[in-house]
Amino acid sequence: MPGPHSTPAAAATSAKPATPPKITYTSANGDLELFHQLFDDALARVRNDAGRIHPFYIDGAPITTAAPRLVDRSPIDTRVVLAEFAAAGPAHVDAAVTAAHRTQRAWAKRPWEERVETLRRAAALIRERKFDLAARMSIEVGKSRLEAMGDAEEAADLIDYYCQQLVDAHGFVRTMARLTPTERNTDVLRPYGVFACIAPFNFPLALSTGMSAAALVAGNTVVYKPAEDAPWTGLGLYEVYRDAGLPPGAFNLLTGHRESIGDALWQHPGVDGVVFTGSKAVGLRIHAGLAAGPWIKPCLLELGGKNATVITESADLDAAAEGVARSTFGLQNQKCSATSRVYVDRRVAAPFIDALLARTAAIRIGDPTARDVAFGPVINERAVARYERASEQAHADGTVLVGGARMTDGLFAHGYFVAPTIARLPLASSLFRDELFVPVLAVGEVTGLDEAIAHANDTEYGLTAGIFTGRAEEITRFFDEVEAGVCYANKRTGATTGAWPGAQPFCGWKGSGSTGKGGCGPYYVAQFLREQSRTTIEP
Repeated sequence: MPGPHSTPAAAATSAKPATPPKITYTSANGDLELFHQLFDDALARVRNDAGRIHPFYIDGAPITTAAPRLVDRSPIDTRVVLAEFAAAGPAHVDAAVTAAHRTQRAWAKRPWEERVETLRRAAALIRERKFDLAARMSIEVGKSRLEAMGDAEEAADLIDYYCQQLVDAHGFVRTMARLTPTERNTDVLRPYGVFACIAPFNFPLALSTGMSAAALVAGNTVVYKPAEDAPWTGLGLYEVYRDAGLPPGAFNLLTGHRESIGDALWQHPGVDGVVFTGSKAVGLRIHAGLAAGPWIKPCLLELGGKNATVITESADLDAAAEGVARSTFGLQNQKCSATSRVYVDRRVAAPFIDALLARTAAIRIGDPTARDVAFGPVINERAVARYERASEQAHADGTVLVGGARMTDGLFAHGYFVAPTIARLPLASSLFRDELFVPVLAVGEVTGLDEAIAHANDTEYGLTAGIFTGRAEEITRFFDEVEAGVCYANKRTGATTGAWPGAQPFCGWKGSGSTGKGGCGPYYVAQFLREQSRTTIEP
């Protein structure tokens, strides 16, 4: 299988100067040779910068502590220390929240146009630094080159898209109807105050940026905790906001261990709202904890998925196999949108599986910083253990068609490498229901669309879903009946993946989200604001 993006239709011509391509998760337009050259240059810079000790930042000031540092190692080769970070504790959480409150009132009082201008400078800086940021992510998280660049490009596009929401809504100020000739009524959306932003490892720039930029442009301030597995990328985001001119205290960076600062952050009484992407278990605990307080605080949660792809008898099986393979094995299935289960009509199961196995066999596995590698390591030892448990269960429940073991030979010896795995399983297997976040795909046979939709909906999650069919009426029915927020039909470039700002809102239903209004969509920024009605009686 080729990398997770399509080949551009044509390279830049001699009549135009070559420009780096725009990369999304499903396409690349431009000169890929130039892209790889610039990425190689960035890799050299990033590797040369590795091994440093970094502080965290509160109110714009660097902070170091005597606590054991957070050691950031590459999942590609765990002997490589990328950086070490000072570890924050509960007292630093308190200091960061205090600084954010001190800054927030003045930041919110700035004209909204100024906040938009500042955030758009941040987007421009991400685009200027995108190769270095992508190279850092590739080494730190194990993303392929194109996946890492898609992450960086999306981060910049998210900022611009959220800024435009404020522009289009005229700062969320609206004149309302008058009940009497002397009254003037205005509806205003105002910021809550301080948001805790708790980010995941898998999209360490895009998701961190999207959550924080929406809060900031709305007039809130942020205390940000990057994932323990991706603090280096989190530092890059802090530097972008700082250099864009965000005032000290508006965006505070806390690095450290989750047991020391995770709960202390979202539980802090000075935090006015929480935005979190991560596991369902942690998200529900945060939601319940906030609901138990003296009043209800906004809690924006994106909590993962167990995403199904349906293959009907009329499907283009080559397109279906490619779409499923790309969606399943991109970023080693460590996307909450990744396909992790397939329901295929039994009449086409054999040829579909053959095509899927051929696509999977063509995947090149290795160091994802290399230009032709599409599949790298999983993030850490816990993920390896989860993969091994799932593989063992797949052997017990059904037939493992490919993969099923950790890779430890040669260049895989010192990293968290596991084989892409496909298992043919009975529909009762719990591997169709449990979120794994590792590259294990469950494939089951069904008798038709009725059974496929019933099984697709038989999960506590509702994030993404896909269908491959040649019949328009089956697409309509699937969209109407499937219980998922992000739905795709016949998407060869990724059966259930590839959402982009302004194109596919990323909204989780059921156990996949808390609000029903997702990032990348037109209703996201408004969730960081609360409504105030203003009536003035004119003399």
